[in-house]
Amino acid sequence: MRLTTKTNLAARVLMACAVNEGMTLRTAEIALACNASLNHLLQVVNELQAHGFVETLRGRHGGLRLARPPAQISMGVVFRVFESGAPFAECFAPDTNTCPLSATCRLRGYVARALEAFYHELDMVTLADLTKGNCGLAALLAVPDSLRRACAEASVV
Repeated sequence: MRLTTKTNLAARVLMACAVNEGMTLRTAEIALACNASLNHLLQVVNELQAHGFVETLRGRHGGLRLARPPAQISMGVVFRVFESGAPFAECFAPDTNTCPLSATCRLRGYVARALEAFYHELDMVTLADLTKGNCGLAALLAVPDSLRRACAEASVV
């Protein structure tokens, strides 16, 4: 099993926002801190905003921040949002399934239950569980004032 890049980036964005709780972050700051493509991050931020995980603010002092407390953001819900577009296996997509075994194969049922168990475990994990007291993560994702000024100056140019 492999998570999509968008799911990975969504987790990074949410963790960066949680570590910098109370601050409005610029997408460029998060991209730099998370070693991510700004273009990919913008797509992820749009989807996070559409599903109510973050709120975005336009304008010179705009950016994004969490739309609700980290303890109210279930990672299982986040993963489902970003993984729902890609079926786990061919037989999970009835419109494009060409597997000749589909009618009699029992593996699909076992895989479906395993996936549900995976999501169930993540349902019990909140963003707060990942970030609260995680000093190593805070050291990596905290946006220092010098970086904030450099990003602000770069966006003006």
